Amino acid sequence: MSLSFPLSVLDLVPVPEGGSAAEALRRTVETARHAERLGYARYWFAEHHGMPSVASAAPELLIGHVASATTRIHVGAGGIMLPNHAPLKVAELFRTLAALHPGRIDLGLGRAPGSDGLASRALHASDGHEFPAQLAELQAFGGSRAFPTSHPYRAIQPMPGDAPLPPLWLLGSSGASAQWAGSLGLGYSFASHFSPTPAGPAFRAYRDSFQPSTAFPRPHALLGLAAVCAETEDEADYLAATMDLAWLRIRRGEFLPLPSPETALAYPYSAHEREVLREYRSRTLVGTPAQLRAGIEQRVRDSGADEVMITSNLYDHAARLRSYELLAQAFAA
Repeated sequence: MSLSFPLSVLDLVPVPEGGSAAEALRRTVETARHAERLGYARYWFAEHHGMPSVASAAPELLIGHVASATTRIHVGAGGIMLPNHAPLKVAELFRTLAALHPGRIDLGLGRAPGSDGLASRALHASDGHEFPAQLAELQAFGGSRAFPTSHPYRAIQPMPGDAPLPPLWLLGSSGASAQWAGSLGLGYSFASHFSPTPAGPAFRAYRDSFQPSTAFPRPHALLGLAAVCAETEDEADYLAATMDLAWLRIRRGEFLPLPSPETALAYPYSAHEREVLREYRSRTLVGTPAQLRAGIEQRVRDSGADEVMITSNLYDHAARLRSYELLAQAFAA
């Protein structure tokens, strides 16, 4: 199937209550193959640690696993949390992936730890303020820039030496991160699936500051959205109850497995919690295929996005697959 507008998938590898992380991991191949058949452009994995609600702790392994099980779809990180890693290690991991799957690997980078403070310490994560220097190192190890002549790392030859670093994307939710991505000639992904900040001003800052690069001759603005698509409004609303309670728990620092719709609907929400969820639902797309197409097209017009990446953290795996299928059908060329 070909789509009239580029759609992609962000997979957090959600773990439902009563299920297991191992089962969630095994399902990634099925979901990615499904997305590929439907015409989705990319399939990205996030990096999170110490969270029983998601199993995407090692996106680089999942990328290799899924890329080997698919043929066309771009597979990547959305993203690698660079403060958790040595730039040389990231460069060699992704140059290896690029050698194994030429032209199909994306490397999205974030500066958040993707974990709580304790897990960050266990990972020996650096302070997020070091991110600019880490990114510069990664680019040098990737070959898109050079270390200064006097730099001690200049003599290091990252391997495999004949494989380029995949295209770099900066993940963010602010004008500052967008402007930085543009000035470096990177792709830019805005996280509207969790940020209440409008994407439009950030994308304008990105385009205004954009400097063409080898990987990105033109700016590419990717908009992340949370969405649930079903045959009827009632069914979509029922399925989205899982995401409502999961979002509320995250705000409280409770990273529990995804609740079933029944668990979520039985939860005794306070007046304040209902107000929190009203704000969350205002930026989450829930409805029929026609409603989601209209909602996505409106957000694209408002923001100027070049591509939309969908995350659907649903309790029922079959419902999640169906949601992606109905959405793709709504955009069938």
